[in-house]
Amino acid sequence: MSPLIPVVLSGGSGTRLWPLSREKYPKQLLPLIGDDSLLQATVRRVEGLQGVQLGAPMVVCNEEYRFVIAEQLRLMGKRGSILLEPVGRNTAPAVTLAALAAMRDGSDSILLVMPSDHVILDNPAFQSVVRQGAALADAGVVVTFGITPDSPETGYGYIQSGAAFGDEGARSIARFVEKPDLATAQAYLDDGSYLWNSGLFMMRASVWLSAIGNCRNDILAACKAAWEQGSADGEFLYVGKETFAQCPKDSIDYAVMERIAASDGSLPPGVVIPLSAGWSDVGAWDALWDVLPKNEDGNVVQGDVLLYDCRNTLAMAEGRLVACIGVEDLIVVETPDAILVAHKSKTQDVKKVVDHLKREGRAEGQLHRKVFRPWGSYDGVDAGERFLVKRIIVNPGSCLSLQMHHHRAEHWIVVRGTAKVTRGDSSYLVTENESTFIPLGTRHRLENPGRLPLEMIEVQSGSYLGEDDIVRFDDVYGR
Repeated sequence: MSPLIPVVLSGGSGTRLWPLSREKYPKQLLPLIGDDSLLQATVRRVEGLQGVQLGAPMVVCNEEYRFVIAEQLRLMGKRGSILLEPVGRNTAPAVTLAALAAMRDGSDSILLVMPSDHVILDNPAFQSVVRQGAALADAGVVVTFGITPDSPETGYGYIQSGAAFGDEGARSIARFVEKPDLATAQAYLDDGSYLWNSGLFMMRASVWLSAIGNCRNDILAACKAAWEQGSADGEFLYVGKETFAQCPKDSIDYAVMERIAASDGSLPPGVVIPLSAGWSDVGAWDALWDVLPKNEDGNVVQGDVLLYDCRNTLAMAEGRLVACIGVEDLIVVETPDAILVAHKSKTQDVKKVVDHLKREGRAEGQLHRKVFRPWGSYDGVDAGERFLVKRIIVNPGSCLSLQMHHHRAEHWIVVRGTAKVTRGDSSYLVTENESTFIPLGTRHRLENPGRLPLEMIEVQSGSYLGEDDIVRFDDVYGR
């Protein structure tokens, strides 16, 4: 059997899980269930898969997330490829790039395509159907997995299954259908032949390229041209930015799978394998409440939370005490810069809040107060007219760019660790309980030469304190 490459698609923004999930740090990067982020849990899902030769994982993501994802893979001890999309073009171009990358050394691996922001609670059941699908995919079949429904869900698309296909538990695909209304969803549930569309796929790389070429040759041509213009930098795989930006947008379902279902034999066969493994796309807060462990009153509690006489409520606190009294079916989420209170039946409307914040140009729709950078992170602790206070963490061995500011000066106080500071033409060390001053207009750089994280407080003062007041002269991260 051909080797299997886990291909993790990490392109979503997860706006319905605001304020935890934000555009610049979406839900797949968050540890919503357990200690792993959703992306890490997705990569880990195939660990120990028996009877299949596993290749290194490949993550397809927006360039903006590349360093965070690389760090999350490093913390897992995983080495793989991170394929960078300059702009989002939906799932069909993403898988096409992954197939081209998988065949760059002449091999023709099986691609197991998995969204990075889904939850699967029963991993043995998932691995069992993956083994079934791998045998079919190796034989040239395009495989998808349909979730066995347990309710008349209106938030998912459906796949109608047909006759049995071979001995692997698969069935032919009769058709794909859009998200139904409640009455139609109940009819699908009663019928028994309809499955939820999971967004999970398996196929050999060459089979996908042949199928996308037959169905959407414009997508294949654009992806090939962008791939040929690309380059590699360690684990990062880049493609031609302007060329890929011209690629048409389309999903795997619309571009290929629906056409396979209706094909007269000119396309590779497509099948669906039923999957019952505690799957959820955690698309909104009520879905997250569904999959998290609850106490005897049906409450989910994370962080510094006190509940009295509450039922079926999810309450999360990141920094402050949250107390709820006598409430039912509520979502209460506290972060350092925003608080959400919503009825569980209205969680799909959280996106309206995010859209409003974007229209108003407010940062809370895009960024957390804590912002991750390739060298570490910073947290905006306080701000006022002409001053800004940040808590900065620099990872061991990392450094910021050599830079200067036109409108602000900076005071740095080291709280933990040792900082190497470049200021003008001089370099020196600043240790715990020591400080230094960077005058306005002075070239400077901050480095952590130690083996432990460097923690420091930065106080900015000046007439303009925006992040765009940075002139970079040298940057190891290519920004």
